[in-house]
Amino acid sequence: MKILIAGLGSIGRRHLRNLVRLGEQDILLFRTHHATLADEELAGYPVVTDLEKALGQKPDAAVISNPTALHLSVALPCAQAGCALFLEKPLSVDCEGLDELQDVLRKKGNPALVGFQFRFHPAFCQIAQWIKDGLVGKIYSAEVYWGEYLPDWHPWEDYRVSYSARKELGGGVLLTLCHPIDYIRWLLGEVKSVSGFVSQVSDLELEVEDVADIRMRHVSGAYSHIHLDYFTRPKRHTLQIIGSHASISWDETSNEIRLYQPNEKGWSTIRPPADFERNDLFLTEMRHFLNVIKQREKPACSIADGIRVQQIIMAAYQSAEQQQLEVALPEIQGIK
Repeated sequence: MKILIAGLGSIGRRHLRNLVRLGEQDILLFRTHHATLADEELAGYPVVTDLEKALGQKPDAAVISNPTALHLSVALPCAQAGCALFLEKPLSVDCEGLDELQDVLRKKGNPALVGFQFRFHPAFCQIAQWIKDGLVGKIYSAEVYWGEYLPDWHPWEDYRVSYSARKELGGGVLLTLCHPIDYIRWLLGEVKSVSGFVSQVSDLELEVEDVADIRMRHVSGAYSHIHLDYFTRPKRHTLQIIGSHASISWDETSNEIRLYQPNEKGWSTIRPPADFERNDLFLTEMRHFLNVIKQREKPACSIADGIRVQQIIMAAYQSAEQQQLEVALPEIQGIK
Protein backbone atom coordinates (compact mmCIF):
# COMPACT_ATOMS: atom_id res chain seq x y z
CA MET A 1 0.00 0.00 0.00
CA LYS A 2 1.01 3.60 -0.55
CA ILE A 3 0.34 5.68 2.56
CA LEU A 4 0.39 9.47 2.67
CA ILE A 5 1.23 11.16 5.97
CA ALA A 6 0.07 14.77 6.21
CA GLY A 7 1.74 16.57 9.10
CA LEU A 8 5.11 15.56 10.52
CA GLY A 9 5.05 16.96 14.02
CA SER A 10 5.62 14.61 16.97
CA ILE A 11 2.46 12.55 16.43
CA GLY A 12 2.95 12.31 12.66
CA ARG A 13 6.48 11.02 13.20
CA ARG A 14 5.24 8.50 15.74
CA HIS A 15 2.78 7.18 13.15
CA LEU A 16 5.57 7.06 10.56
CA ARG A 17 7.81 5.01 12.87
CA ASN A 18 4.98 2.64 13.71
CA LEU A 19 4.01 2.13 10.06
CA VAL A 20 7.61 1.25 9.26
CA ARG A 21 7.72 -1.09 12.26
CA LEU A 22 4.59 -2.80 10.92
CA GLY A 23 6.27 -3.40 7.58
CA GLU A 24 4.94 -0.53 5.47
CA GLN A 25 7.57 0.85 3.09
CA ASP A 26 5.73 2.88 0.45
CA ILE A 27 5.22 6.07 2.46
CA LEU A 28 4.83 9.57 1.04
CA LEU A 29 5.20 12.70 3.20
CA PHE A 30 3.06 15.78 2.59
CA ARG A 31 4.81 18.66 4.33
CA THR A 32 4.53 22.40 4.85
CA HIS A 33 7.91 22.46 6.69
CA HIS A 34 6.44 24.23 9.71
CA ALA A 35 7.35 21.46 12.16
CA THR A 36 9.77 22.46 14.94
CA LEU A 37 11.57 19.09 14.96
CA ALA A 38 14.79 18.27 13.12
CA ASP A 39 14.42 16.48 9.79
CA GLU A 40 17.08 13.77 10.11
CA GLU A 41 14.66 10.89 10.73
CA LEU A 42 12.66 11.85 7.63
CA ALA A 43 15.64 11.50 5.29
CA GLY A 44 15.05 9.06 2.46
CA TYR A 45 11.27 9.43 2.31
CA PRO A 46 9.72 11.18 -0.71
CA VAL A 47 8.36 14.61 0.20
CA VAL A 48 5.64 16.55 -1.60
CA THR A 49 4.61 20.10 -0.67
CA ASP A 50 1.57 20.27 -3.00
CA LEU A 51 -1.45 18.19 -1.97
CA GLU A 52 -2.76 17.80 -5.52
CA LYS A 53 0.59 16.37 -6.61
CA ALA A 54 0.62 14.07 -3.57
CA LEU A 55 -2.84 12.73 -4.47
CA GLY A 56 -1.68 12.36 -8.06
CA GLN A 57 0.53 9.54 -6.80
CA LYS A 58 -2.69 7.71 -5.83
CA PRO A 59 -2.12 6.83 -2.18
CA ASP A 60 -4.37 4.10 -0.78
CA ALA A 61 -4.62 5.78 2.61
CA ALA A 62 -3.85 9.08 4.31
CA VAL A 63 -2.83 9.75 7.90
CA ILE A 64 -4.09 13.23 8.84
CA SER A 65 -1.80 14.42 11.64
CA ASN A 66 -1.38 18.11 10.87
CA PRO A 67 -2.69 20.77 13.32
CA THR A 68 -6.36 20.42 14.23
CA ALA A 69 -7.47 23.58 12.42
CA LEU A 70 -6.03 22.21 9.16
CA HIS A 71 -7.43 18.67 9.27
CA LEU A 72 -10.39 19.15 6.95
CA SER A 73 -8.42 21.07 4.32
CA VAL A 74 -6.44 17.86 3.77
CA ALA A 75 -8.95 15.19 4.80
CA LEU A 76 -11.66 16.24 2.33
CA PRO A 77 -9.45 16.15 -0.80
CA CYS A 78 -7.95 12.84 0.37
CA ALA A 79 -11.41 11.35 0.87
CA GLN A 80 -12.56 12.63 -2.53
CA ALA A 81 -9.48 10.98 -4.07
CA GLY A 82 -10.57 7.63 -2.63
CA CYS A 83 -8.15 7.37 0.29
CA ALA A 84 -8.90 5.49 3.47
CA LEU A 85 -8.43 7.97 6.32
CA PHE A 86 -6.76 7.93 9.70
CA LEU A 87 -7.74 11.24 11.34
CA GLU A 88 -6.04 12.48 14.44
CA LYS A 89 -8.34 13.75 17.14
CA PRO A 90 -10.22 16.01 17.38
CA LEU A 91 -11.61 16.10 13.86
CA SER A 92 -11.62 19.89 13.65
CA VAL A 93 -12.08 23.11 15.61
CA ASP A 94 -15.88 23.06 15.11
CA CYS A 95 -18.54 20.99 13.34
CA GLU A 96 -18.47 22.84 10.03
CA GLY A 97 -17.65 20.52 7.13
CA LEU A 98 -17.85 17.29 9.12
CA ASP A 99 -21.14 16.16 7.57
CA GLU A 100 -19.64 16.77 4.13
CA LEU A 101 -16.61 14.65 5.02
CA GLN A 102 -18.85 11.86 6.30
CA ASP A 103 -20.97 11.99 3.12
CA VAL A 104 -17.89 11.79 0.88
CA LEU A 105 -16.55 8.82 2.82
CA ARG A 106 -19.92 7.09 2.60
CA LYS A 107 -20.32 7.71 -1.14
CA LYS A 108 -16.76 6.65 -1.93
CA GLY A 109 -16.94 3.66 0.38
CA ASN A 110 -13.73 4.75 2.10
CA PRO A 111 -13.10 3.44 5.62
CA ALA A 112 -12.00 5.95 8.27
CA LEU A 113 -10.57 5.64 11.77
CA VAL A 114 -10.39 8.47 14.32
CA GLY A 115 -7.24 8.48 16.47
CA PHE A 116 -8.52 8.09 20.01
CA GLN A 117 -5.83 5.65 21.12
CA PHE A 118 -7.21 5.01 24.62
CA ARG A 119 -9.67 2.61 22.99
CA PHE A 120 -6.64 0.34 22.58
CA HIS A 121 -5.37 0.67 26.15
CA PRO A 122 -5.41 -2.74 27.91
CA ALA A 123 -6.78 -1.16 31.09
CA PHE A 124 -9.68 0.49 29.27
CA CYS A 125 -10.38 -2.66 27.27
CA GLN A 126 -10.58 -4.57 30.57
CA ILE A 127 -12.93 -1.97 32.05
CA ALA A 128 -15.12 -2.11 28.94
CA GLN A 129 -15.30 -5.90 29.26
CA TRP A 130 -16.27 -5.69 32.94
CA ILE A 131 -19.06 -3.27 32.07
CA LYS A 132 -20.24 -5.45 29.18
CA ASP A 133 -20.27 -8.51 31.45
CA GLY A 134 -22.42 -6.71 34.04
CA LEU A 135 -19.74 -6.82 36.73
CA VAL A 136 -20.13 -3.10 37.51
CA GLY A 137 -23.92 -3.19 37.47
CA LYS A 138 -25.78 0.03 36.73
CA ILE A 139 -23.26 2.83 36.30
CA TYR A 140 -24.08 5.87 38.39
CA SER A 141 -21.14 8.17 37.72
CA ALA A 142 -17.62 8.59 36.34
CA GLU A 143 -14.93 11.10 37.17
CA VAL A 144 -11.83 11.95 35.10
CA TYR A 145 -8.99 14.26 36.14
CA TRP A 146 -6.34 15.03 33.52
CA GLY A 147 -3.92 17.82 34.32
CA GLU A 148 -0.53 18.19 32.66
CA TYR A 149 1.91 21.13 32.66
CA LEU A 150 2.04 22.35 29.06
CA PRO A 151 5.67 23.58 29.01
CA ASP A 152 6.80 20.02 29.84
CA TRP A 153 5.11 18.44 26.82
CA HIS A 154 7.66 19.25 24.10
CA PRO A 155 10.90 20.36 25.80
CA TRP A 156 12.50 21.05 22.42
CA GLU A 157 10.17 23.98 21.64
CA ASP A 158 8.73 27.07 23.31
CA TYR A 159 5.29 25.94 24.50
CA ARG A 160 3.83 29.26 23.34
CA VAL A 161 4.44 28.37 19.67
CA SER A 162 3.07 24.82 19.92
CA TYR A 163 -0.28 24.05 18.31
CA SER A 164 -1.73 23.27 21.75
CA ALA A 165 -1.23 26.91 22.75
CA ARG A 166 -2.29 28.61 19.52
CA LYS A 167 -5.90 29.42 18.77
CA GLU A 168 -5.42 29.62 15.00
CA LEU A 169 -4.11 26.04 14.93
CA GLY A 170 -6.92 24.61 17.06
CA GLY A 171 -5.23 24.68 20.45
CA GLY A 172 -6.75 24.93 23.90
CA VAL A 173 -7.04 22.30 26.58
CA LEU A 174 -10.59 21.22 25.65
CA LEU A 175 -9.68 20.36 22.05
CA THR A 176 -6.17 19.10 22.78
CA LEU A 177 -7.04 16.79 25.70
CA CYS A 178 -10.43 15.59 24.43
CA HIS A 179 -9.58 11.88 24.77
CA PRO A 180 -11.67 11.39 27.94
CA ILE A 181 -14.78 12.67 26.15
CA ASP A 182 -14.42 9.75 23.75
CA TYR A 183 -13.50 7.04 26.23
CA ILE A 184 -16.19 8.05 28.74
CA ARG A 185 -18.81 8.00 25.98
CA TRP A 186 -17.46 4.61 24.86
CA LEU A 187 -17.64 3.18 28.39
CA LEU A 188 -20.83 4.82 29.72
CA GLY A 189 -22.83 5.12 26.51
CA GLU A 190 -24.35 7.94 24.52
CA VAL A 191 -24.39 11.51 25.85
CA LYS A 192 -27.56 13.58 25.67
CA SER A 193 -26.57 16.89 27.29
CA VAL A 194 -23.46 18.80 28.30
CA SER A 195 -22.48 21.64 30.58
CA GLY A 196 -19.09 23.27 30.57
CA PHE A 197 -16.72 25.65 32.31
CA VAL A 198 -13.83 26.88 30.15
CA SER A 199 -11.32 29.52 31.20
CA GLN A 200 -7.72 30.74 31.28
CA VAL A 201 -6.59 30.93 34.91
CA SER A 202 -2.86 30.18 35.12
CA ASP A 203 0.18 32.41 34.65
CA LEU A 204 1.09 30.62 31.43
CA GLU A 205 1.30 32.96 28.45
CA LEU A 206 -1.57 31.57 26.38
CA GLU A 207 -4.24 32.83 24.00
CA VAL A 208 -6.38 29.73 24.64
CA GLU A 209 -8.10 28.20 27.64
CA ASP A 210 -5.94 26.28 30.11
CA VAL A 211 -8.73 24.69 32.16
CA ALA A 212 -12.04 23.05 31.31
CA ASP A 213 -14.64 21.17 33.32
CA ILE A 214 -17.23 19.20 31.37
CA ARG A 215 -20.28 17.53 32.84
CA MET A 216 -22.18 15.05 30.70
CA ARG A 217 -25.56 13.47 31.21
CA HIS A 218 -25.81 10.07 29.53
CA VAL A 219 -28.86 8.42 27.98
CA SER A 220 -28.51 5.61 30.55
CA GLY A 221 -29.01 8.10 33.39
CA ALA A 222 -25.34 8.05 34.34
CA TYR A 223 -23.49 11.29 35.04
CA SER A 224 -19.84 12.01 34.21
CA HIS A 225 -17.42 14.81 35.00
CA ILE A 226 -14.13 15.53 33.20
CA HIS A 227 -11.52 18.00 34.43
CA LEU A 228 -8.76 19.08 32.02
CA ASP A 229 -5.92 21.54 32.59
CA TYR A 230 -2.52 22.68 31.34
CA PHE A 231 -1.00 23.44 34.75
CA THR A 232 -1.09 20.42 37.10
CA ARG A 233 2.34 19.28 38.30
CA PRO A 234 3.19 16.47 38.46
CA LYS A 235 1.01 15.16 35.66
CA ARG A 236 -2.18 13.47 36.82
CA HIS A 237 -4.56 11.39 34.72
CA THR A 238 -7.07 9.31 36.65
CA LEU A 239 -10.46 7.68 36.12
CA GLN A 240 -13.06 6.51 38.63
CA ILE A 241 -16.31 4.74 37.80
CA ILE A 242 -19.00 4.05 40.39
CA GLY A 243 -21.64 1.40 39.75
CA SER A 244 -24.31 -0.46 41.72
CA HIS A 245 -22.16 -3.62 41.97
CA ALA A 246 -18.58 -2.36 41.84
CA SER A 247 -16.25 0.64 41.72
CA ILE A 248 -13.27 0.98 39.40
CA SER A 249 -10.26 3.28 39.56
CA TRP A 250 -7.35 3.74 37.15
CA ASP A 251 -4.22 5.88 37.40
CA GLU A 252 -1.99 6.48 34.37
CA THR A 253 1.10 6.79 36.58
CA SER A 254 0.98 3.07 37.41
CA ASN A 255 -1.54 2.01 34.73
CA GLU A 256 -3.08 -0.23 37.37
CA ILE A 257 -6.83 -0.88 37.50
CA ARG A 258 -8.33 -1.30 40.96
CA LEU A 259 -11.70 -3.01 41.36
CA TYR A 260 -13.79 -2.81 44.52
CA GLN A 261 -16.62 -5.31 44.96
CA PRO A 262 -18.53 -5.04 48.26
CA ASN A 263 -18.93 -8.81 48.51
CA GLU A 264 -15.18 -9.26 48.24
CA LYS A 265 -14.60 -6.72 51.05
CA GLY A 266 -11.62 -5.00 49.50
CA TRP A 267 -9.81 -3.87 46.41
CA SER A 268 -8.27 -6.17 43.82
CA THR A 269 -5.58 -4.85 41.49
CA ILE A 270 -4.77 -5.67 37.88
CA ARG A 271 -1.36 -4.54 36.71
CA PRO A 272 -0.30 -3.92 33.10
CA PRO A 273 2.05 -6.34 31.36
CA ALA A 274 5.63 -5.85 32.50
CA ASP A 275 6.70 -4.76 29.01
CA PHE A 276 3.82 -2.30 28.48
CA GLU A 277 4.85 1.02 26.92
CA ARG A 278 2.80 4.06 25.93
CA ASN A 279 3.66 3.54 22.27
CA ASP A 280 1.88 0.17 22.43
CA LEU A 281 -1.42 2.10 22.21
CA PHE A 282 -0.39 3.83 19.00
CA LEU A 283 1.16 0.69 17.53
CA THR A 284 -1.99 -1.35 18.18
CA GLU A 285 -4.10 1.50 16.80
CA MET A 286 -2.05 1.66 13.59
CA ARG A 287 -2.12 -2.12 13.17
CA HIS A 288 -5.90 -1.89 13.48
CA PHE A 289 -5.99 0.86 10.84
CA LEU A 290 -4.07 -1.31 8.38
CA ASN A 291 -6.65 -4.05 8.96
CA VAL A 292 -9.45 -1.50 8.49
CA ILE A 293 -7.96 -0.49 5.13
CA LYS A 294 -7.93 -4.16 4.09
CA GLN A 295 -11.53 -4.52 5.38
CA ARG A 296 -10.50 -7.19 7.86
CA GLU A 297 -11.82 -5.16 10.79
CA LYS A 298 -14.41 -2.45 11.32
CA PRO A 299 -13.16 0.89 12.72
CA ALA A 300 -13.04 0.81 16.51
CA CYS A 301 -13.66 4.58 16.50
CA SER A 302 -15.67 5.66 13.47
CA ILE A 303 -16.08 9.03 11.81
CA ALA A 304 -19.53 9.18 13.48
CA ASP A 305 -17.85 8.73 16.87
CA GLY A 306 -15.45 11.55 16.05
CA ILE A 307 -18.30 13.83 15.02
CA ARG A 308 -20.16 13.11 18.27
CA VAL A 309 -17.07 14.05 20.29
CA GLN A 310 -16.87 17.28 18.28
CA GLN A 311 -20.52 18.04 19.08
CA ILE A 312 -19.83 17.50 22.79
CA ILE A 313 -16.81 19.83 22.65
CA MET A 314 -18.82 22.54 20.94
CA ALA A 315 -21.68 22.12 23.42
CA ALA A 316 -19.20 22.58 26.30
CA TYR A 317 -17.89 25.78 24.70
CA GLN A 318 -21.47 27.01 24.16
CA SER A 319 -22.43 26.27 27.75
CA ALA A 320 -19.38 28.16 29.04
CA GLU A 321 -19.69 31.15 26.72
CA GLN A 322 -23.44 31.61 27.07
CA GLN A 323 -23.60 30.48 30.71
CA GLN A 324 -26.13 27.79 29.89
CA LEU A 325 -26.56 25.21 32.62
CA GLU A 326 -27.04 22.42 30.08
CA VAL A 327 -26.84 22.19 26.30
CA ALA A 328 -28.81 19.40 24.64
CA LEU A 329 -26.99 17.47 21.92
CA PRO A 330 -28.52 16.71 18.51
CA GLU A 331 -30.37 13.43 18.70
CA ILE A 332 -28.86 10.40 17.02
CA GLN A 333 -31.42 8.28 15.18
CA GLY A 334 -32.85 5.69 17.53
CA ILE A 335 -31.42 7.38 20.64
CA LYS A 336 -33.20 9.95 22.77
